[in-house]
Amino acid sequence: MKISVVGAGIMGLSAAWALARRGHVVEVFEQGPLPNPMASSVDDHRLIRHPYGEFDAYVRMVDEAYRVWERLWADLGTVLYVETGTIGFDASGEGWAAASRRSLQRLGIPHEVLRPAEAAARLPHLRFGNAEMVLYTPSGGVLRAGEIVATLGRHLGASRNVRLHLEARVEAIDAARGRIMLAGGRSVDADLLVVAAGPWASKLLPDLATRVTPSRQVVAYVEPPADLRAQWSTSPMVLKIGTDSGFYAVPPVPGTGLKIGDHRFSLEG
Repeated sequence: MKISVVGAGIMGLSAAWALARRGHVVEVFEQGPLPNPMASSVDDHRLIRHPYGEFDAYVRMVDEAYRVWERLWADLGTVLYVETGTIGFDASGEGWAAASRRSLQRLGIPHEVLRPAEAAARLPHLRFGNAEMVLYTPSGGVLRAGEIVATLGRHLGASRNVRLHLEARVEAIDAARGRIMLAGGRSVDADLLVVAAGPWASKLLPDLATRVTPSRQVVAYVEPPADLRAQWSTSPMVLKIGTDSGFYAVPPVPGTGLKIGDHRFSLEG
């Protein structure tokens, strides 16, 4: 089949990669450069981890995701992932860490439960406040997001089954006909459309507007204190997830900074 993919973030490029591996002819249309600095999937890093509260289905998807990432690394000829391990905790009485522990137990995911004082002794750059328990998993780490998008884009650009169109803004979609209309008036037909336009999707498919709400998270890159730089450079990722607030801290793996993110979702584009 001939397939058009709208959007060249990680979702669009991954779809193109999977479809091309199955022998389909794929055209990818991206409104900006590649990587696009406005895209949701372009940043120094993204996290992959097993603790997800009571959501066993997420944990199972993480295992499947690891298998697919390994397949991608083989195709790209490089590994853009750094294993750090995961520290998770919450405030007293909130229960996310305990729920994650039960899920990991059910699914047989290796983990440790630490007392806060024990965790602080092991990780002197962290403080655990009024946490009742601290959960550690040796799995989990940093996906080098921007590098993955750039490297996958180069890989697909060299594929005879894939054609990348950059600075090619899609202005409208006729889903029934498999047609996209580009800025400038040109239209492109395909047997199948994949729309991976992120927060722009509902502008192209208005019916999505009542079902999909973009969400913005605040992140900051900071410089670790000089006397704690060594500890941060070998730190697990840190997740504090509560009912009304939370944060995550991504350690500065080689070539990146220390990132702190607000775990709350704004539900605003």
